[in-house]
Amino acid sequence: MTDLGAAAATAIDLVLTADPAVAQIVALSLRVSFTALLVAALVGLPLGALLAVARFPGRGAILTVLNALMGLPPVVAGLLIYLLLSRSGPLGHLGLLFPRGAMIIAQAVLIAPILAALSRQVLEGLWEEYAEQLRSFGAGPARAVPTLLWDGRFALLTVLLAGFGRAAAEVG
Repeated sequence: MTDLGAAAATAIDLVLTADPAVAQIVALSLRVSFTALLVAALVGLPLGALLAVARFPGRGAILTVLNALMGLPPVVAGLLIYLLLSRSGPLGHLGLLFPRGAMIIAQAVLIAPILAALSRQVLEGLWEEYAEQLRSFGAGPARAVPTLLWDGRFALLTVLLAGFGRAAAEVG
């Protein structure tokens, strides 16, 4: 019990004294998480917008897979990324296994389904609300997406915060 207490006291001391090593670790973690959020947003938000405004065969299956991937355990994502990026893996020649690139990829894999599924919900509600008006202006689903993204920007900010929370809490 004293070892645990001593470790806790040391950790608190390092944080309160703003130890440079701790600050460097926190800064790296934040950089990796924000970069992963950006990468996941570039994939997840357009996918969510597409699923919100378009109806096509297989849409239900894609939604089911996205919702299932929202609960993807970080260990599974890490193992899949490791298998892809190891020397014998299909992307091993890129040399991304141990640098920050692998951490960013793993976090983006965890975040992208969350961003896609949640942004779909936000934008689908907006599409249902504004579809008739946008069609009267001659905007089809593809041309309506920028308007929907702008109108839902505050709700989408919440979606991005949820994605960042997943990255920082699970992997970060």
